[in-house]
Amino acid sequence: MFPAGREIDEEELQKFCSRVCVLLQNKDYGHETVNSLQRLYFIISATKYSRRTRLPEKVVQMVQSALYFPKSGEQVPVLSAAILREMSPCHHLCELSCDDVNEAKLCSLFSSIILAQGNRNDGIQSLGLRVIKLLESRQPEGQSSRHLLPVLHRVINLNPNVFTEDQTDAISKKLVEWLRYASTQQGMPLSGGIFFTSPRTRQPIPVNEVDGAVAADFFTVLSIGQHYTEDQWMNMHTFSMIRKWLLCYGGEEVNSADTDNPSETDSSVVSMVSATSTSSRLLPPKDRLREKAFEYCLRLIEQSDRKALRKLDSDLQKACLIEAVTVMDVVCRQDSSFVYRAFPYLKALHGRVSRDLSFSRVVLPIAQFFLDHSEIAAVESEAVYRHLFMEIPSELFSDPILAFEFVSFCRENLKILSENVGAFTRSFPNLFKFLAWNSPSLISEFLEVLPALISPESAVEILHSLLDLPCMTAALEIQLRCPPAPLSEKVSSDFSVKPSSSVEAFRYPCYKSMYLYILRSESGTGDTIDRLSLLHEVLLDMASRPRIVQCAQVVPILLQVFFSVVPQFADGVLVNQLVQVLLERSSMLYNIPNFRAEVQRVLSSQLLVLCKLHPSLIVEQSKELLDFCGTISNIHTKENFFTHVVWAIGEYLSVSYDKRCTVEQITKFFETLEALLFEITQLRPSSDVPKYSPRIITVLMTTLCKLASRSQDLIPRVSLFLSKMRMFVQSAAVSSVYSEEDSETILTRANELINLLKLPNIAQFVLAPPAEGASPRYHRDTNASLPLAMGAVSRVLQRGLLQSKAKNG
Repeated sequence: MFPAGREIDEEELQKFCSRVCVLLQNKDYGHETVNSLQRLYFIISATKYSRRTRLPEKVVQMVQSALYFPKSGEQVPVLSAAILREMSPCHHLCELSCDDVNEAKLCSLFSSIILAQGNRNDGIQSLGLRVIKLLESRQPEGQSSRHLLPVLHRVINLNPNVFTEDQTDAISKKLVEWLRYASTQQGMPLSGGIFFTSPRTRQPIPVNEVDGAVAADFFTVLSIGQHYTEDQWMNMHTFSMIRKWLLCYGGEEVNSADTDNPSETDSSVVSMVSATSTSSRLLPPKDRLREKAFEYCLRLIEQSDRKALRKLDSDLQKACLIEAVTVMDVVCRQDSSFVYRAFPYLKALHGRVSRDLSFSRVVLPIAQFFLDHSEIAAVESEAVYRHLFMEIPSELFSDPILAFEFVSFCRENLKILSENVGAFTRSFPNLFKFLAWNSPSLISEFLEVLPALISPESAVEILHSLLDLPCMTAALEIQLRCPPAPLSEKVSSDFSVKPSSSVEAFRYPCYKSMYLYILRSESGTGDTIDRLSLLHEVLLDMASRPRIVQCAQVVPILLQVFFSVVPQFADGVLVNQLVQVLLERSSMLYNIPNFRAEVQRVLSSQLLVLCKLHPSLIVEQSKELLDFCGTISNIHTKENFFTHVVWAIGEYLSVSYDKRCTVEQITKFFETLEALLFEITQLRPSSDVPKYSPRIITVLMTTLCKLASRSQDLIPRVSLFLSKMRMFVQSAAVSSVYSEEDSETILTRANELINLLKLPNIAQFVLAPPAEGASPRYHRDTNASLPLAMGAVSRVLQRGLLQSKAKNG
């Protein structure tokens, strides 16, 4: 029907609408009319975004009139409301009002159309007032008020200020009645035919608990019956919206910061006594509603301790517990006297649900309650937090709903968690399991959570963990796929025995320790940096799996967030540690397509940020940097990162940045880089000429000149070396590898540097500017001052040389 609806032309649509009009005008609400309205609904739904023309006004009026006709049956009003809702917003419906509607179900249908017209305050207000009036009135026989509560919920979502205080008090009284005083007897079934039995001859049947026992207390949503009475339906609907009502109309939160005030203590005692006495009926409506909502939640906690006979009821228990604890939290925030009554029940509840992983989602609202109120009640809460952060993620990382709720919980409570809950900051390896397994769906939430986890103590370990995040994903997949090895099975503990797959390696004790480190639950437990290459090799067969590739794609984004936070607190010691990690890990990365290149790109740019933050690191890390630059293979595997390291050496190895910088250090770096440049530019007739990008060659030449300008004894050496670059570029072997543009780039930079070094004082100013004038874009930005200065000096020298030749000629 949908394709036909999209393809129907205007003429055919008008004919069809005329037929619908005839059917509705004749008040024919039979099978043909129902089918016609269904097809009209499909046409409107399929074309509402593309069709410019609207239905004829007469059709709209006839469909609207079908809503009111009492003998039209069940389907016609529902279909009519659906058609009008799909048409909205529509100018034919602007005057639609429910002021004359006196039936709850019809009001519900009208509300869906009115709200679909748009968020008009006047329409919402009139709808809210009509709902209030119908709730306060007695419904005709056969009508149910339960259709009105969802409408009420939607109204207060859109405009909670639509009601007066007297109206909210009146509804609060109604909610108390529906929530607390529903019947505990089952309703009567609808019977007919020869088996009809008069209701008077039937004995009332009590509702049951989820375990089959007869309900011993008042009715709740966890009370089980075959048939429900109207007040029982109202009870269930009321519970579903009580949290929203309390948040909107429950009253201002009570300030309980000074719990040692005797007057406050007395009021708490009075409130606790009145809560258990019949005098609670004398409380104001808001207070009485809080009291009855609190009692209702305690009843649900008691009912959840029963063993459900059906899985459906067990799932309902979990859902009700989550809502009950959340409602109790709202009540306690509005009146702190309830806190002391709530904690014994919630501590017992946590002890019960912490032993059953299927109830893990219930731990989140319990933890929220402890975060909000444990300080007021002076209750120890460390066990709750430790169970939440140290145990649940390890076991249930693959549950997408729990993962989202867990990370959302962390995001909403970041400040208090980071400042007061040590288990939160220590558990970042566990939290990363949610991200590793559900990276596409959780990345936006984690971008907010990650900064709160980074501290001077955890920064280095978090950096390692982010770089190893795809390895964690692989290890989690293997953990789920790998069954426990039989006790009789012997496995090798020798590293020389290579497993045939990553799953098999999980059973080897010598490899399992690496898995356990990656899957650790708490920070600061061991280190596997020395065996990362082995781990990457073992996990190589998992590198192309979709979940791991997806995880790898979010790592560069998380690294950017990490390095945006670190400068806020990093000192020289931490910067040095991070640079060591960058040098070590730039090549020790999981071999996933594009992962290595993307991570190295981020590390390259962030290396410059760290150098600018703490320029002395070039002197302090001189040994590590010399080792790194002395290894020519680093150019092959990470040329971009290597180029940034070389540029940083030339930029920051200067006495203007660190008084400890000596001529000997400058000479060591010069000789190392000189040997490296010689290695990559020397011509070997017997072998192929390796192609290195012009960028790395020009950066090496420029860095050598920078170092020579600071130790002028080195100028003749670098000048002689640069003079040989023309031979290198113009050789037949190199010409076959480099394009003409690449060769010209190298030769132009060599000539500019040679000319610049002829004026040592100017060279020192241009190549080694004062620290306050340095720019981190010298090595790559053609519009920066260094290339311009070098070009200007080169042109001046060339002009002087030509003039000298002209005079001598």
